[in-house]
Amino acid sequence: MTRVLLVALDGSYRTGAFVEAAERLQIELVVAASGVRPLTQGPGGGLRLEPGRTRAALAAITRAHRQRPFVAILPTDDGSVEMASIVARHLGLPGNSRGAVQATCCKAAFRTACHDAGLPTPHFRLIDLTQPTLMQIVGVRFPCVAKPLRLSASRGVIRAEDSIGLNAALARIGKLLENEGGKDSTHVLVEDFVAGCELAIEGLLHRGKLRILALFEKPGAMAGPYFEENIYLTPPRFNPLWSRAIERQLAKTCQALGLREGPVHAECRISPTGIVFIEIANRTVGGRCGRLLRFGSGYSLEELVLMNAVGQPPAVKLAVGAAGVMMIPVPGQGILRRVEGITAARRIPGIESVEVDVRRGQRLVPWPEGGAYPGFIFAHGVTPDAVLQALQSAHAQLCFVIDAELPVAINSATQATSGALRRAS
Repeated sequence: MTRVLLVALDGSYRTGAFVEAAERLQIELVVAASGVRPLTQGPGGGLRLEPGRTRAALAAITRAHRQRPFVAILPTDDGSVEMASIVARHLGLPGNSRGAVQATCCKAAFRTACHDAGLPTPHFRLIDLTQPTLMQIVGVRFPCVAKPLRLSASRGVIRAEDSIGLNAALARIGKLLENEGGKDSTHVLVEDFVAGCELAIEGLLHRGKLRILALFEKPGAMAGPYFEENIYLTPPRFNPLWSRAIERQLAKTCQALGLREGPVHAECRISPTGIVFIEIANRTVGGRCGRLLRFGSGYSLEELVLMNAVGQPPAVKLAVGAAGVMMIPVPGQGILRRVEGITAARRIPGIESVEVDVRRGQRLVPWPEGGAYPGFIFAHGVTPDAVLQALQSAHAQLCFVIDAELPVAINSATQATSGALRRAS
């Protein structure tokens, strides 16, 4: 049986989809993950990796490889792409170079690589948050967008109209990064705002050849000041000539970055000056949006990724009709009490499912600090317009009842007294 290693983040929602896909394809999938949560095991079992110990992880994976060789290494999320690449290079399996992976994981590296390759790129600069920012932003063109280098799902991305707004955005992002920690948490990318219709592209790379699986339109202006994604719609409602132009430009960009293998999730805008890619990731689409894709062959997105990884990419074609998903917007900050109207939303014609994940007592945090959607609404229909209307109608039925958060101050004298009582007991 063909054996594949899936390098997963602890608790990743994508892991289960890959495990199910491997079972259907009869591929022995071994899940390698780190963390304290119970390990999700694939058909081939699981490997527990110790966080931050790359050498020990490579040793454990190498031992498993020697017992029964892996033919491919796959990541689940942005946070596991680099480790998956290191493993592939260590074992001599197909993968991407260190520079290519860096360009997909770090927004500044992506902009630099595109600029050096002569690809359409907005003006950009890197801001060091450990130094005063006023002098660093002299000459920035407005409107602009400030972005953390490694956060996904548009977290921390803020549009600014002037230097005062940009300084405020940098301070806000700095506070977010201070709480998040991790790599590149002291720098922020600032670049020209790119106007235009935004799209997402799902594709697969095998030996450097790109195959487009689907294009998603993101209806709405997407003009900021924050950039929480809302709706993915496929097929997009524009001239098919743009589809071919986007495919050519994406293939050219992947080649310039040195990307040769694996899934590709890209986002671009059709600006007044042409196609500009916002970012490219070496993983599948986020959230549960991959479920939106129905292929005429009956394969799921994760099945296609696995088949591509083992060198058996099938000829696929999207099923007839239109489809869409709404990532339910966070309605406001506070503590959730209940969600009303779910049954009514499910009764809207064209709606396939309404999935609300948040629970009573859960804290809701909107963008740009937030990063978790309350749930998803899926719809299918004859035309994209019909699907869009169904999604918007279903969302209109939902009502989130939220209590405001109340700040709690702990009296220092009371805290000292309670500490003394605990010591006495």
